[in-house]
Amino acid sequence: AYAAAQAVAEAPGAAYNPLFFHGGVGVGKPHLAQAIAAQLLEQNPDQKVLFCPGEQFTNELIESIRDRSTLKFRRKYRKLKLLIVDDIQFIGGKNHIQEEFFHTFNSILSTGGQVVLTSDRTPQAIKGLEDRLISRFLGGLVIDIQPPDFELRTAIVLLKAQEKNIETDIDAARLIAERVQSTRALAGTLLSI
Repeated sequence: AYAAAQAVAEAPGAAYNPLFFHGGVGVGKPHLAQAIAAQLLEQNPDQKVLFCPGEQFTNELIESIRDRSTLKFRRKYRKLKLLIVDDIQFIGGKNHIQEEFFHTFNSILSTGGQVVLTSDRTPQAIKGLEDRLISRFLGGLVIDIQPPDFELRTAIVLLKAQEKNIETDIDAARLIAERVQSTRALAGTLLSI
C-alpha cells in the first residue's frame, strides 16, 4: 500500500489509476490517501486536489440538483488533478449518485488526473454498486490493507510514546501490542497507562 501510494504521488495519473484501498477500521486508508495529496501539493501547490468522504460527494450533488447548480458541481469535481473519495461504499445503491460519479471518474481519468478511493470492502462487495463502476475500480490497483501484526503494533506503541514524550521500554510496548489489536486503541491504551 505504501509503495503504491508513493508511486501515485510521484506520477499521478500514470500508474495505478484508480488506486483503491480497502480494509477494516483504523488501518490507515485515509492517511495514505491524504499523504498522496500532501506530496502532490508539496511538489506543486497549484494542483487541484480534493479529499472528500463519499457522503460529502452525495450531499453536494443532491444540493446542486436542488439548487439547479449541477454545472458548478461538475466544474468543481471534473477538473481535478487528484480526487480522493473516502468511504466510496457510501454511493452503493444510489443510482443517480453513481451515474454522476461514473462521469466524474471518466472525466478525471481522461484528462490525466488521478482517482484514489477508500472503502471498508472490495469493489465487488459494495452492495448496490453498478457493474460499470466495479469494472472501473478493478481497472486500477486494489489493495487490501490488513491490521498491523505484533511487530508493527509494538513499533507503533514506541513511536506514539516518543511523540507524546512518554517514557517506555520495549517490554511495556510488547505487552501493550500483545493485548491491543486496534491501531487506534494502541495510542489510547498508552495514554491511559
